[in-house]
Amino acid sequence: MEDSREPGARVYTFIDDNDERRDEIYYDKWWQKFCLRFHQPDSTPSWKPKWWTRFFPFPLFSTYRQSALKICFILFFLLTWGILYAELGEAIGLHGELLGMSLLVIAAYLIGWIWLKVTTLPALIGMLLTGILFQNFGLVTMTDEYRKLNQDLRKLALVIILTRAGLGLDAKVLKKHYAAVLQLGLLPWLVECIAIAVTTHYLLHLPWIWAFLLGSMIASVSPAVVVPCLFRLRDIGYGESKGIPTMVVAAAAIDDSVSVAVFAIILNAMFSSGSVTWNIIKGPLSIIAGVALGSLWGALISFIPESGDTHVVPLRFLLLFLGGLFSLFISSMIEWSGAGPLAIVSSGFVAAYYWKKQGWIVNKNPVSDLFRILWIFFEPILFAFTGAQVTISTLDPVVIKMGAVCLVSCLLIRAVATFLVSFGCGLNYKEKLFISLTWMAKATVQAALGPAALDLVHRSQTTGESNKREVYAETLLAVSVLSVMLSAPLGALLIAVTGPKLLTRDNGDNKVQSEVESMKPVAHNSSQL
Repeated sequence: MEDSREPGARVYTFIDDNDERRDEIYYDKWWQKFCLRFHQPDSTPSWKPKWWTRFFPFPLFSTYRQSALKICFILFFLLTWGILYAELGEAIGLHGELLGMSLLVIAAYLIGWIWLKVTTLPALIGMLLTGILFQNFGLVTMTDEYRKLNQDLRKLALVIILTRAGLGLDAKVLKKHYAAVLQLGLLPWLVECIAIAVTTHYLLHLPWIWAFLLGSMIASVSPAVVVPCLFRLRDIGYGESKGIPTMVVAAAAIDDSVSVAVFAIILNAMFSSGSVTWNIIKGPLSIIAGVALGSLWGALISFIPESGDTHVVPLRFLLLFLGGLFSLFISSMIEWSGAGPLAIVSSGFVAAYYWKKQGWIVNKNPVSDLFRILWIFFEPILFAFTGAQVTISTLDPVVIKMGAVCLVSCLLIRAVATFLVSFGCGLNYKEKLFISLTWMAKATVQAALGPAALDLVHRSQTTGESNKREVYAETLLAVSVLSVMLSAPLGALLIAVTGPKLLTRDNGDNKVQSEVESMKPVAHNSSQL
């Protein structure tokens, strides 16, 4: 820690019960505290050039180790760009679309990171806003060729979302809290789906099938917002004794799976050329086929490769990821779209179940970590490209106003429904109120599915019908983006504000807190060391 000390910093020496000494550095000035929101000191001693502190003092600038890492990423990007430019030419040149899309993703990641540090709200809000700004200021353009690449990248992101949902399902938790998980995962989703369909049919004048398509998408709750916020509360001891974070993770996975599957079934029925009767029969059949085939694939990769293999982690990751991609693309090709998403979730759940028997912890194993790292790259891609689909000048103010009315009213309906269905879940009134207030944030599913209908409309051949469908599809996209903008920050704020007030804190954490408070601090200035 010595490398991070600067003049004016205060250093406290803590002596614990084992007579071990630990130094901690504190900064008192307001600008230092503000800079510490962006730059954290190194956790281990690090080397730096002798001139570094003079020209780049901490915490105004990052430490040398962190700065060197950022420079590495910049060099990686420049080298990759140079190689692609040498091979692809002007497509990746200074005025090429690929370069513009790449810069959009990088800017979305950086702005999302700054947004998180400054506001403590989810980074995905900043990423979504970046896409909207780039599109409406003419900083990025996409022709039909690259729009197809955009669609494929969103499908990759959807596979990652659903696989992580399956890997996060713990059979032990489902068995212990199956009633609560099913109630929270299905009933609020169903209530909000119907409420969105009814309100948008009458206020936005969407046909019933388009209204239910929108409802099936909007009703999904985003684990990307809810779960990290709950885990931050869990880390300081709130809600862990009742297993609320674990219960919510399982319910969110089911909520997402049902939402994506139903959306895919309705969308497939709308754009399919087959008979209406066959499309109705195919819906439940695709659900059964998806769960069955996904479970078989998950069971297969639980013992292939062998658990003691040297390369077991990358092989399991590739089999799970490529299997998910195959199921999503092939189900779309044969027009059984509802089977693909459920196959992905089922394969992840079954694989995690058997891996747990082999010693891997559910959602905390090496394969889950690889998907978590992959999501770091695909999160800005998903939200930036979704935002880049929105052109503000073409939006109907009436759609935005009525869409906001529909969303707010349906969020209130969902909150009431969640509170009512949580009876019998072993929760007290404060905990039921907490879940009902926070079980509403939208993000990942809406970003992944929002442009899907518009993509299909662009492929349509019939001009007259296509024009009507394009208006409906643009309405779906606008409402989906609006739902993220309204509910994601609201959900994050409600969790942070109401969590400590409505949830009980565990005794174990109080014990740790008392141990911390029992340490004997001795304060001295860094200049005296």
